[in-house]
Amino acid sequence: MNSVMIPPGNGPLVGLWMYQNGGGDGVERKLVSRLQERGARVITGLNLAQSIAGQGEILCQGFPVETLDLFLSYNAGEQTPFQVYLYETLNRSVTCINSWEAFNLTEDKFLTAHALHRAGVRTTDYRLCHREDIDGLKRTIREWDGKVVYKPVHGWGGTGIFKIEDERQIDVLMPFIHRLDMPHFYLERFINYDKTDYRIDIVDGQFVGCYGRKAPDDDWKTNITSGGSVIAREANDAVIEVAIRAAEVVGADIAGVDLIYDLDAEEYVVLEVNGIPAFATPEQEAMGIDFNDRKVAVLTDLIACKIGVA
Repeated sequence: MNSVMIPPGNGPLVGLWMYQNGGGDGVERKLVSRLQERGARVITGLNLAQSIAGQGEILCQGFPVETLDLFLSYNAGEQTPFQVYLYETLNRSVTCINSWEAFNLTEDKFLTAHALHRAGVRTTDYRLCHREDIDGLKRTIREWDGKVVYKPVHGWGGTGIFKIEDERQIDVLMPFIHRLDMPHFYLERFINYDKTDYRIDIVDGQFVGCYGRKAPDDDWKTNITSGGSVIAREANDAVIEVAIRAAEVVGADIAGVDLIYDLDAEEYVVLEVNGIPAFATPEQEAMGIDFNDRKVAVLTDLIACKIGVA
């Protein structure tokens, strides 16, 4: 376990845990440079999984993280239960981006959809059923005319998501579902759409960037890990307005809002709100998806405001 080097000086101390693949290391360097220009001191690589806690303090690689003025956790791919648990603990004494409350909400698809729906933000129809409520599951399939999508409430990349189009599929799927040892079923009504989506990046209530994804010809899921591809696309005022409102509802300082256009209802629908939306990769930047500098600039302003520097 490496020891942390504390930058000299008296400026506010910011801790970062940033993903390094897909151009993340370059984004981190830009963010650190901008924060240092504002007078902040920055410590990188603070993976809370490399911590020990006791007697009122959390030591990450020997550094007492509760002495930070702000902590930015931005590494979805390497999260662990232990790291997440300490993130919740740290949030009680240190300003975190995102806050634990916003992070925890956006990690759960049902909680996110429920919060958005109650706030008047259009989501797909959804239903949560107890795992033993097979009759409720079959009734949902009938009520939604076989247009049902099963999703794990946690997870990303399209893993574990599948369509249920007929009650007879339940008998086949039940052994698989029970092996997952989930306490409930989370179901969404399938929406008629053009097999493309929008990812709208919001920072501090501001629109900073947009791109889209397109499902392969033989599938309906746009997730890259499910065979989807990234496409450049422009965001219109309507989709930006919905995304900003969605980020506000979940309380996220940083959010990547996934939306599709409902061809039947002729309106935008929020599918998910991601609390750790990736920056554009170098390959995506070459396609013209070039919002990274703006996102870093707005994020710098947000952090500077929270720690009280110009």
